[in-house]
Amino acid sequence: MTADPLVLDPELERATARLLATVRGLDDAALAAPSRCPGWTRGHVLSHLARNADAYVNLLTWARTGVRTPAYASPQARDADIEAGAARPLAEHLADLEAAAARFAAAIDATPAEAWPAIVAFPSGKEVPAAQLVWARICEVELHHVDLDAGYGPADWPPAFPLRLLHDPATPRVATLADPDGTVLLTVPSTPTVTGPAHLLAAWLSGRGDGTGLTGDLPSLEAWK
Repeated sequence: MTADPLVLDPELERATARLLATVRGLDDAALAAPSRCPGWTRGHVLSHLARNADAYVNLLTWARTGVRTPAYASPQARDADIEAGAARPLAEHLADLEAAAARFAAAIDATPAEAWPAIVAFPSGKEVPAAQLVWARICEVELHHVDLDAGYGPADWPPAFPLRLLHDPATPRVATLADPDGTVLLTVPSTPTVTGPAHLLAAWLSGRGDGTGLTGDLPSLEAWK
């Protein structure tokens, strides 16, 4: 599957539109309720998603200009910004998400072809070509949309997303994966075979599912946490 950022850009636009539609259906009380992320409310998840978009704008600025521009000023600043925005009312969250998504979209449009291979660093320190940022943002939006626990689940992912996620090197490679008709989706040598629909396999491997609906000897994911 392609990782071309310009091919994936429309997919990001659609994922963002789905996220915003879910957010518009919430209210202030719903934002204060727990999310699926331990210790975070739904407001924390939305605050993180907005700041993540801005962090990726910084990385595209780095790629475009050649001037090292970290995603966040520091881990402490990242956490503080998420916390500061978590308790805002729905209207403020929605406006912030829309504006941050628009800034990232504008940054994609402003990135010339020669800048996409430039190496930038995620907050973890992992270095990647800037071209991976669009896919990374799709993952942030789709996975955290599920984390909102607001009616959007893995079954709602578009079919291409879980298949691409299963082949992402960052996804735990602890099993050979097959769909229910026996088609092998991913071969990992010397591992058991786990069978199920692609969205359930991706949910399990990404921590958004407990393995219900899958068959086979499910290995522990503890070492990948």
